[in-house]
Amino acid sequence: MSERARSARTNRVGRAARRRLLRPAVAALALLAATGCKPLDDVMVTVFGRSMRDQRSFDPYENPRPAPEGSVAFAAGNYPADPNTVNVGQPEGVDVPFFTQLDLGLPGIGGPVIAAMTNPIDPADTEALARGRQLYERYCIVCHGPDGVGANANIAAQHPILPAYNLSGPQVAAYSDQYIYAMIRVGRGLMPEYGSRISHFDRWKVVNYVRQLQEQAGN
Repeated sequence: MSERARSARTNRVGRAARRRLLRPAVAALALLAATGCKPLDDVMVTVFGRSMRDQRSFDPYENPRPAPEGSVAFAAGNYPADPNTVNVGQPEGVDVPFFTQLDLGLPGIGGPVIAAMTNPIDPADTEALARGRQLYERYCIVCHGPDGVGANANIAAQHPILPAYNLSGPQVAAYSDQYIYAMIRVGRGLMPEYGSRISHFDRWKVVNYVRQLQEQAGN
C-alpha cells in the first residue's frame, strides 16, 4: 500500500472515530437542552437537599426567615425618642399605642386610645412642614389633590360624593390631629393604610401640612 493510500485510510478512520465520539456529545447536549437545568438541579438536591425549581412563594416585603433571637423588629414599636433621633435598634423610645380601625370610634375624635395621643411636632416647624408636604405629594396628592380638595384629583373626581376627600374643607378641619394621624396609620373606608409606608413622626408632619392646607383654604 502506498504512502498516500495509508494516509487516506488513516484520515478516514480518524474521521469515523471523531463522529462516533461526537454523536454521544450531541445527544447529551440535546437532552440537556430539552430538560433545562433539571439534571444539574437533581444533583444539587442530592447534595444539598434543596431545589431551585421547588420554592415557596413570598408576598412583597415578606421575610421568609425568622428574626434572630433577641432582636427587635423594625416595625415592633421601637420608635426613636424624638424626630431628630436615628433609631439604631434600641428598644427604648417614644411609646406609640397599638390600635386598629375599630378604635377610630366617633368620626373626627376617635376612641380613647387615639384621643389620648398628642402631636409631638411643632406646627410652626418649617422643616417639618416641608417634610410633610414632601410626603403628602408622594402619597396623598393622587386622591386629595394638591390643595387638599379631592375634586381636583383624578381618582377623587370619580367619587365627588365622598366629603372626606376634601381635606381642606370644614369637615376635616374639625377633626382632631390624632384622628387624622390615625386615618393615615390604619386607613378608613376606601382609604388604605399608610402606616407601613409613613413612619410615626412623619405621619404627624403630614397632619401639620394638612392643617396648613386648611388654613390656606380659610378653614
